[in-house]
Amino acid sequence: MKNIFLIILFFFTINCSLNNVSNTHGYRFLENKTNKIVINKTNKNDVKKLIGPPSSVGNFNDIWLFVERKKTNQSIHKLGKKKISKNNILILEFNSMGLVSSKKFLKLEDMNDIKIAEKVTNKKFKNESKIYDILSTIRNKINNTRQK
Repeated sequence: MKNIFLIILFFFTINCSLNNVSNTHGYRFLENKTNKIVINKTNKNDVKKLIGPPSSVGNFNDIWLFVERKKTNQSIHKLGKKKISKNNILILEFNSMGLVSSKKFLKLEDMNDIKIAEKVTNKKFKNESKIYDILSTIRNKINNTRQK
């Protein structure tokens, strides 16, 4: 009986770990909906019916942004770290009549990799003087007496 329980538990655990869990943020199937938008023909109301309200609205020009992001778990070896599998952004710009004047669709491949500098700035001074040692010892003693 105990062995049967362990076998069932083992298969249950393997089944749960093999399924990729994905979290979607924003609008689903944004690429398919983008293809239905026609420049100088589709207006704001048509876009709202087709996609929904925008994720963000530009302040200066009449620009609407729609975002779709999908993160999936990588594998058991990565210990639950998530990988961005989809990152689509639709940028719609409207003219004064409320018609779509331009549309731009950005995918995950359009993202820029930012390289972070690996150089370390060294200090020009050192804290190895006798006065620093004496003052740090006094500071530690004062802090220890306050904690009691």
